[in-house]
Amino acid sequence: MTTTNGSNEAIPTLQLLDPRGSRVTTRGTKGYRDRAAALTTEDLRGMYRDMVLTRRFDDEATSLQRQGELALFAPARGQEAAQVGSAYALRTQDYVFPSYREHGVLHVRGLDPVDRLRFFRGSDHGGWNPTEHNTAVYTIVIGAHALHAVGYAMGVQRDATPHDKHDGTAVITYFGDGATSQGDVNEAMVYAAVNEAPVVFFLQNNQWAISEPTTRQTRTPLYRRGEAFGMPSLRVDGNDVLAVYAATQEALERARNGEGPSFIEAFTYRMGAHTTSDDPTRYRTSDQEEEWRRRDPIDRLGTLLRAEGGLDDDFEAEIKAAGDELGAKLRTGVRALDGGPAVSSTFDDVYATPHGVVAAERAWYEAYDAGDPPAPQYAIAESAQGGAR
Repeated sequence: MTTTNGSNEAIPTLQLLDPRGSRVTTRGTKGYRDRAAALTTEDLRGMYRDMVLTRRFDDEATSLQRQGELALFAPARGQEAAQVGSAYALRTQDYVFPSYREHGVLHVRGLDPVDRLRFFRGSDHGGWNPTEHNTAVYTIVIGAHALHAVGYAMGVQRDATPHDKHDGTAVITYFGDGATSQGDVNEAMVYAAVNEAPVVFFLQNNQWAISEPTTRQTRTPLYRRGEAFGMPSLRVDGNDVLAVYAATQEALERARNGEGPSFIEAFTYRMGAHTTSDDPTRYRTSDQEEEWRRRDPIDRLGTLLRAEGGLDDDFEAEIKAAGDELGAKLRTGVRALDGGPAVSSTFDDVYATPHGVVAAERAWYEAYDAGDPPAPQYAIAESAQGGAR
């Protein structure tokens, strides 16, 4: 398969399942096809179920925001294959660094759906304990978490974690096309490449950085950014869950084997708004949206499953019941979340061990919050460091 950018340049794109739901046997893709062929019917049914439930989560969260129960929400409609397919390639010991739209990844990793919305409600600074699912909390600062991911991967490397495709630890970080314009992402790729860190950079190119199209961000296909830093790079059809799974599995194995970082561009489309504060009708056409609806990743996998005998009305009804249960849990659970966290809790997890500057800043804030006239904050910080800098 080939896709084009703004200049109509043909871009090689890995595709194993076309928009009609038929398997693709393009020359040169056998290695990836073999990986996808190893997925059982039950695996594919699980992927389909998780994609449908991810969309239900999306719809329910959007409704809750419209009802005033969430301050904001970032929908992921249309990106389910990119997220679920890549998450299925992960192992338990792998570590995930998401941005703020990876709802499908978090679903597959087993995070409680209500916890995923604590941040958007403003009732928690993060929403979950990262160590419980090897998944960092959402990052709102665009691209900042790519550096966190590489730092963690370098730590894995220096802790002498076994380099083995079955037992080794790999790291994956997710970001959007807009984040590729951020210095943090490019700096992260420098560190990853020169240190051969076991990390996968997973770009979900949904073609819109808020209202700015990709064609106004770059003159070359984004997967080539990875090549420029000396890492294996690939563009996949982001609405093809089989291609995403196979490409991510390969990249993760490369990381586990001590072969360094990889870059994957999943070319997809954000069907909904950037966030619930956005109006996409102001910057894109209904014809474009309809064209991408015909490439819906859930319909594509559903067509394949029906053709291969893996999807019937009973299974569809089972998924719908699970979706209804998920919706009820979200509505009840989110509305039961009270207030917000104490501001002072911001200082709790900055470092793994006690730190003088952080302790001084906490003391300054607590004095300020209590109404006591504190000394200037910089003076306290200097005191904690043993004098003026």
